[in-house]
Order: sequence, then C-alpha cells, then structure tokens
Amino acid sequence: MQMSERISGFQASPIRRLVPYANEAKQRGIKVYHLNIGQPDIKTPPQVIEAVRGYSREIIAYGQSEGDLELRQALPAYYRSFGAEISTENIMVTTGGSEAIQFALMTLCDPGDEVIVPEPYYTNVGSFARGAMVTLVPVTSLLEEGFALPDIAHFEARITPRTRAIMLCSPNNPTGHVYTQEELKQILELVRRRDIFLIVDEVYREFCYDGKSFTSVLAYPEYADRVIAVDSFSKRYSMCGARIGALISKNPAVLEGAMKLAQARLCPPDIEQVAALAALSTPPEYLQEVQAEYQRRRDFLVQALRKIPGVTCSEPKGAFYLVARLPVENAEDFAIFLLRDFNLNGETVMVAPAEGFYVTPGLGRNEIRIAYVLNTVDLERAMRCLKAALENYQSK
Repeated sequence: MQMSERISGFQASPIRRLVPYANEAKQRGIKVYHLNIGQPDIKTPPQVIEAVRGYSREIIAYGQSEGDLELRQALPAYYRSFGAEISTENIMVTTGGSEAIQFALMTLCDPGDEVIVPEPYYTNVGSFARGAMVTLVPVTSLLEEGFALPDIAHFEARITPRTRAIMLCSPNNPTGHVYTQEELKQILELVRRRDIFLIVDEVYREFCYDGKSFTSVLAYPEYADRVIAVDSFSKRYSMCGARIGALISKNPAVLEGAMKLAQARLCPPDIEQVAALAALSTPPEYLQEVQAEYQRRRDFLVQALRKIPGVTCSEPKGAFYLVARLPVENAEDFAIFLLRDFNLNGETVMVAPAEGFYVTPGLGRNEIRIAYVLNTVDLERAMRCLKAALENYQSK
C-alpha cells in the first residue's frame, strides 16, 4: 500500500537512523560510545527522582491543556534571572521543546509558508516543518567562521511574501555557537521591519563557556509581540526522558492559536510536570558544576580532535555539541564503517552524520556532529577509536 507523500518526504533522523548498526555491534560484544545523541551521563537532580517516587495522587488524571498552574507560576522567577519579565499567562507547558517548536510552526504558518533558518540547524526541525507543510529556507553559516550568524543581508535577501518567521537556536545545536547581543538585535530589527516572527530555541541557555554570557530573546520587551521562545527541562536538569518543555510568548494571538493545538492533544504529562516543578528547586551549585564539567569536556574534545590528522572543528561557545570536518568524502559511510566494520580492542564510537543538519543538499557531507555528553575518560577512549578508525578507513 502507498504511504502519504508527506511521510515519504521525511528524512530518517541522522541522530538515530544508524541505531540498528549500533545494536548489531553491541550484540557482537562491542562497546559503543554514544556521541551521536545529546543524552548526558550527568545525574538528574535527586529531588526530581524523589518527586517521581513520591507521587501520591490516586488517579493520574487529565491536567490543564496549557500546563499545571503551579509549574507555570514557578517559571517566571526562573526567566527573570535572565532578564526576562515573563508572567504565568505568557507560558504554555509543552511535551518537550519539540512540541513547542511544532506548535509555533503550525500557529504561524499555512502550508507552503516559509521559515528561514541558519544551517547547520537542529535536524528535527526539518521533520516538524515537513509535518506542518512549511518550507525551510537556509542561510549557511561556516565552520571557518565559528558558525557565527551570517550577514543580515543574507537573511533579508531570502524573505519573500510567504516568509512567516526566522528561527534560531542559541546556544546552538549542533554548532555550539552562542548568538551575541549584536546578532540578536540585528535579527530582531529585521523581523520587526519585515513584519515577521522570531522563534528562538533556548534550551541550552545555562551552558555557555569562556565567560561568555547568555542573552535571552525574551529580554527585549520592545520586540515582545513578535518573539516566541522555546524551552525544555531535558538538558538543563539531565531529564531528557521526562519530555517537559515550554512555549513562551507575550503575543496573545500566538498563545491563543497554540492553545487550540494544546487542547487537541489534551494536556502535557502529569507526573513529569511534578518532576519539572521539583527541578526548579535545584540549588544553583548543581548547574554551575554541570556547566564547568561540560566546559572541561569541550576543552578535552577540541584538543583531541585537532590532534587527529585532517580533522578540523570550531571551538563551541555553548551547548554540548560541535561539528567536525573529517578527511573523508562521505561521513555517513564512515559512521556506518565505525559500527559495522571497525573496533579497537572491542570498542567503537557512534557519531551523527552532519549532512542531515543542513537544508542545502550536499552540504555537511564530510562532517559529523559530536555530542560531548560523556565523561573525559570515555571521551578519550572514543577519540582513540575515531583516530584509529580514520586511519583504517583511509587505508582501505
């Protein structure tokens, strides 16, 4: 039977589509270091686990479509710490940041409308856009420039009558770039001048390095009517499986539109919202220690990669990802080789081919995304595998 054209046009996730090769490797007794996915080995705060264990309601009932009131009332104080004056009414709790992106695209766009994204970009946005029948229009950022925001003229040149929004991710997945105040202000001026929206995924805001400070798009009240922020508890508190996020906007029409979608899916999960509320009581020392740990991992990984002949990478300023260019023609073929045909003393590494993080066909073909979510001992072993695998692959 024939499937829909819509689903046929989806790409399998470059983050997960090689999982069958990894599973086969594990069945052969090979240890696989997973650097393909942003699943940290950092422990979830204990009060989050205790909140789940202590869940005492006799019925796990439907909740409010916009999210639990107690959680929504607790979030403004958190956003205030980033200079954003947000009220409870500006917040919709979503099933992960992913649903917030989906809600934003479907609220703003009709089929055939366009959203401009700097590439490489968070690859799953491509699937969300495809589901909403939205066309992603790329503006290419370059590894040689640290994936900084391309010249604003490139964005303006791509605006058409069908453009509804520009979408950023800062700190960026997959590049680790953190957009500066100047970069944000340029984009904000552009969206106001051209009467479109700005969507910013800010889920990695705690993780900025080298003394670099994070600037939230929510901290610009003069542009509030055209700004949507996406948030998530997944990475901040190492609770990726809980699937609690938020859509934040001061534009009532945006929230009114998103509410129709929220009601259609009934409500975000209840137990996980209890866990998220507990996460907000995490002492600041937890996030400070986690941030410092990721910076140590970043420093180690960048140095290790730059010692491998033919490998180039930028030094990310935030999040816990980087894009590396390899001395191969096809990084996906190499990634499969790592899992199917190679091991070093019974170990290998799984990476995400970066071509799927670009909208423009052919770009990123010799690049990979690495998530430095493992401790430095494991990263060292993974980099040994990567170096040896490249030598072996090139010799063949």
